[in-house]
Amino acid sequence: MSRIATLVFAIAAYAIFFATFLYLVVFVGDLSFAQLTVDKGPAAPAAAAAAIDVILIALFAVQHTVMARQGFKRWWTQFVPWSAERSVYVLAASAALIVMMLFWRPIDTVVWSVTNPLLANLIWVLFWAGWGIVLLSTFLINHFELFGLQQAWFHFRGREGAKPQLRQPFLYKWVAHPLYAGFFLAFWAAPEMTAGHLLLAGGLSVFMLIAIRYEERDLTTLFGDDYRRYRSSVGMLTPRFRRRTAG
Repeated sequence: MSRIATLVFAIAAYAIFFATFLYLVVFVGDLSFAQLTVDKGPAAPAAAAAAIDVILIALFAVQHTVMARQGFKRWWTQFVPWSAERSVYVLAASAALIVMMLFWRPIDTVVWSVTNPLLANLIWVLFWAGWGIVLLSTFLINHFELFGLQQAWFHFRGREGAKPQLRQPFLYKWVAHPLYAGFFLAFWAAPEMTAGHLLLAGGLSVFMLIAIRYEERDLTTLFGDDYRRYRSSVGMLTPRFRRRTAG
């Protein structure tokens, strides 16, 4: 793949990702203008809908987990250049999300419904804050490298990327995985929680907890004791507050 072709592919993959990410916000929030959301779509019996939805969540989880592992990357880059590897991953993750949203089957049984306007609005604030934390976290750790654009740009310019460094910018000073924390907020902050939304939130939460363990193993392999010390000093998804010892 030529340098210009790699760059064009990376830009296209990023554009598809960003459009998919924006629609995921709409999908999870069940925003009124959308025809396909977690609570709006083709009807199916509850048992069949649950089975279909679990398969869709599993498809996304397997793609996301397997393709992120270093062993897979070493095998995969025998066929795909390193400069395009991350963009291929981003495109595959976007495709898995698109499939999940297209074929999702709502289960409209209401689990809880918040009728107090003030409390409902507070939950909506948490919902939007969650997505804001997700987006902010990507920029804190290098948004353009995370989604493959930097690798393609450096390849286009004939530059080598810098070696990975263990940094703790802003939110990472208190929480090891603020990006996942944002997703947890976004998935669970719902004034009205249906059984289908609960299945989505629960399934993706289980996936994220598993993904965190794999990610931490990879980071420990990469950074060794530096990462162990960092991880022991911060919370996984929420800040770790420690009591001050008496002097």
